[in-house]
Amino acid sequence: MPGAMAAPHPAAAMELPVEPQSLKKLSLKSLKRALDLFSPIHGHCSPPDPQSKRIRISYKVQAEYGSVTNLAGQQAGEQNVIGEQGKGDQTSTSMALALPGSQEAKASQNDGNQNAIIPAPTMLPKGPEIGPASRNTGAVVSVTDRYQSTSALMERIPSRWPRPIWHPPWRNYRVISGHLGWVRSIAFDPSNTWFCTGSADRTIKIWDVASGRLKLTLTGHIEQIRGLAVSQRHTYLFSAGDDKQVKCWDLEQNKVIRSYHGHLSGVYCLSLHPTIDVLLTGGRDSVCRVWDIRTKAMVMALSGHENTVCSVFARPTDPQVVTGSHDSTIKFWDLVAGKTMATLTHHKKSVRAMALHPKERAFASASADNIKKFNLPKGEFLHNMLLQQKTIINSMAVNEDGVLATAGDNGSLWFWDWKSGYNFQQAQTIVQPGSLDSEACIYALSYDISGSRLVTCEADKTIKMWKEDPSATPETHPLNFKPPKEFRRY
Repeated sequence: MPGAMAAPHPAAAMELPVEPQSLKKLSLKSLKRALDLFSPIHGHCSPPDPQSKRIRISYKVQAEYGSVTNLAGQQAGEQNVIGEQGKGDQTSTSMALALPGSQEAKASQNDGNQNAIIPAPTMLPKGPEIGPASRNTGAVVSVTDRYQSTSALMERIPSRWPRPIWHPPWRNYRVISGHLGWVRSIAFDPSNTWFCTGSADRTIKIWDVASGRLKLTLTGHIEQIRGLAVSQRHTYLFSAGDDKQVKCWDLEQNKVIRSYHGHLSGVYCLSLHPTIDVLLTGGRDSVCRVWDIRTKAMVMALSGHENTVCSVFARPTDPQVVTGSHDSTIKFWDLVAGKTMATLTHHKKSVRAMALHPKERAFASASADNIKKFNLPKGEFLHNMLLQQKTIINSMAVNEDGVLATAGDNGSLWFWDWKSGYNFQQAQTIVQPGSLDSEACIYALSYDISGSRLVTCEADKTIKMWKEDPSATPETHPLNFKPPKEFRRY
C-alpha cells in the first residue's frame, strides 16, 4: 500500500544498542591495558650499578675528609724530617696536637710509637676548613655535604620582629543607656567635652564626656543613622543614614541647615576633609561622593568600586581620600582628577573598617580574614596582625600611644600593639539584662581626643566607656610575646 511503513530489516532488528561509556571508564580501561602490557617488569627496580656506587662513595669521602687526609699526609712528612734530626719526642707531641682524634691515639703517640695507626678524626661542628692543601686537590666541597649533619648545631638567627610595647589593660568603667535602638555611629567634639551617637531609633544624642549625662537629642532622620562627623572649623555636625540623606546640623541653633541629595541608596560612612571644606560620603550605590559643605553641591562622584563603600577617611596630602568596600578592595583617590591612584587587593573579605594612625604615615584595615597594616602614601603592605579575630569587624580605632582597638560582630573587643601587631587583650562585652546573647555586637567605637578613653556603641542599645587600668603593672600583666616563626607577606 502506498504510504504504509516498510517492515524493519531483520539485521537491524537483531542489532543491540551500544552502551554509552563514561570518560572515566574508558581511561581506566586504557590504564589496565597499559598495566597488563608492562606487568612482567612492574614493581621491579633497576639493578644497581657497582661502578657508579664506587664513584659516589669516593667523591663523598674526598668531599668530607679530603682536607683532613691531606693534613695527615703533610704532618707525616714533617714527622719524618724532624725524626731524622733526632727529635722524636717533639714530633709525637706535635702530632698529638695537630690531629684531632681520640685520647688513645694521642697517648700512643706520646709513648713514641711512630708506627701507631691514626684513627679517623671526629667531625668538627662546622665542618672541615678548606686549606691550601685541599685546594690543590681540586675537590669540590658542596655546602650541603659540609653542613648536612650539623643542622642542629647551626646558630639561630634572632627574630627581627619588633618587640611590643607594654600597654596596661583596658576596663569598662561606665555603661550609658538612653537609645531605643542599636547604636550605630559615634563622633567626638574637637574640644573633647561631649560626643554624639547615632542610633537605629532615628535620633542623634549628645552626651557629656566627663559625667556621661544626656545633653541633647536631635531628630530629623527617618532611618537609622550610620555615620557622624563633627567639624573642627565650624559649629557643624554632619550625619548620614539609611534614608539616603546627608544632613548638616548647626549646633548653635540645633537644627538642620543643609541637606545633601544625590545618593541612590543608604549612606554607610562619612568623613570630613581635615584642611578643606569638603565632605565625603560612601554608601550602597558603590560610589564615594564629594560634597562642598557650603553650597550643598556635589563636587564629584568617585566611582570604581563594585560593591558598597562602607569605610572612608581623608588626609591632607595625597592620597587625600581612601575608601574600603564590600568588594574587598581599598582604593586611593586623586581628589583633583577624581580618579583612582591605586587599588589594594590584599583582603579576601569586605573591608568594613579602616583606621588612620594619628602620627605615623600608615593605616590599618580590617576584614573578616585579617587585620592588615599599610604604609602611606604608596600603600605598601607592612604586615598582618599576629592573630585573627575570626569575626566580622565593624569598627576600629587607634590612638597616639599605639593601641589599636577592633570591635567584632560577636561582641569581642580586642586591643593590639600597633608596632608589632601583638594582641595584648581580648575583652568580651556583656549584654544588658533582658537582651539576647546575639545582641552582643559592637557597631562603632572611637577614642576621645586625648586617646585616654574609648567609647563603644553596641547592639544592646547601650554605650560603654573604657579606660586603662591604673593599677596594672608589667609584673601583674606581663607580656607573653613569641615572635612569629613565619608570617604572611600578603
